[in-house]
Amino acid sequence: MTQSRPRVSISRRNVDPGVAARNEPEIGASEAACGDSDLKKELAEVLRQRAAISAVLRATADSPHDLQPIFDTIIDTAVHLCRAEWGAFRLREETGFRLVAYKKSPAISEGYSQPMLREHSSFVGRLYASKSPLHIPDLTTHEEFHSAEEADREALSRGVRTVFIVPMLRNDELIGTLCIGRPRIEPFTETELELVTDFAAQATIALEITRRERQLRELQTQLAHTNRVVTLGELSASITHEVNQPIAAARNNVIAALHFLDGNPPDLQKVRVALDAAVKDADRVGAIVDRMRALMQKASPRLDSVDMNEALQEVIELTRGEALKNGVSVKTQFAQGLPIIAGDRVQLQQVVLNLILNAVQAMGRVTEDAREVLITTRRIELNDLYVGVQDTGPGLSPETLSRLFEPFHTTKPNGMGMGLTICRSIVEAHGGRLWVSACQPHGALFQFAIPVRPP
Repeated sequence: MTQSRPRVSISRRNVDPGVAARNEPEIGASEAACGDSDLKKELAEVLRQRAAISAVLRATADSPHDLQPIFDTIIDTAVHLCRAEWGAFRLREETGFRLVAYKKSPAISEGYSQPMLREHSSFVGRLYASKSPLHIPDLTTHEEFHSAEEADREALSRGVRTVFIVPMLRNDELIGTLCIGRPRIEPFTETELELVTDFAAQATIALEITRRERQLRELQTQLAHTNRVVTLGELSASITHEVNQPIAAARNNVIAALHFLDGNPPDLQKVRVALDAAVKDADRVGAIVDRMRALMQKASPRLDSVDMNEALQEVIELTRGEALKNGVSVKTQFAQGLPIIAGDRVQLQQVVLNLILNAVQAMGRVTEDAREVLITTRRIELNDLYVGVQDTGPGLSPETLSRLFEPFHTTKPNGMGMGLTICRSIVEAHGGRLWVSACQPHGALFQFAIPVRPP
């Protein structure tokens, strides 16, 4: 006898088939709507994160030499994106961790404030000293919290409960910390922890880039200063002549004034003329000494209001003795009405000083043709200020032309090979360019152009 299998019945509760058919799409649409909502939330979160990272990158790009805007942007973005109530950026010093950027929302107690320095021996200082990220859901339950000073415990319990501290490491050396927190017990999510860790890494990179750029600028300043000292050493004999000449003229004018006073009656008009001439001679000596002092000083680059024609004339006067000693005539073709530009006057004069001396020395081997240096200025297209230094020397070979601006490449017996390299770096630091071309039938033309920017 075969036993029949029990039938399983599914009750449809007398639902009309048409109604059931209509309800099934509604259920599917509801599930799809929930899925779309989740996707939109996830997309919005991703966009928020990307916007935050873009803001940090923009701050880094816009402030290559100033860390403060970068720190402020990172701490503001981290606090906002992680829905924290406060954040702090600190750099490690010998005495402790110094506050460099801080963000606090109104939710934090007014009585809670961040001290400028957290000493290494303090409770918070010991937390900052960790080289691993620290996520503390409740700071008051931390094993070392009760060993903190009473004032610290009271301030911390009033202002912060949940904290996340991320170390900033460079070659495994702790250089600072990024910290965010909440005044309540609310642990941060994994996504939030990853974001803050990324921000700390970006801050470390920005610090390293700025540190390296600062070292490079200091090295360039040192090289430029050394080059000026060496150049002025080469010019010492010529400068001595330039100084002695007005001193001798001033002495002769004073002697003449004394002679005119001995007359009976004294010729006061001629005395006045002679003394005026002596004053001008003395002023000329003072101007030469001032130019030498400016070129000898080791100072950081600065922005001055520079009249290029006037700055070039000062350099020409400083090199006049060297030109006369080598039988070189220096001519100028200065355009009138050139705009006043913003730049480092001493550095720009150093460029022209190098170019003039190179031109004068290049013509030392010229025996038959005229020895001339032509210095020109004008305003060219693209709103650039142009300066040219042309000589009638033997010129430059194609091989020399291709290597002329390489460090340590020199055509002089006792040259360092750094003069033109430094000149190019100075011009490029001013946003300009320096180049050289051969002249026909002989000679060379060094040229540089600098964008005209208002002082």
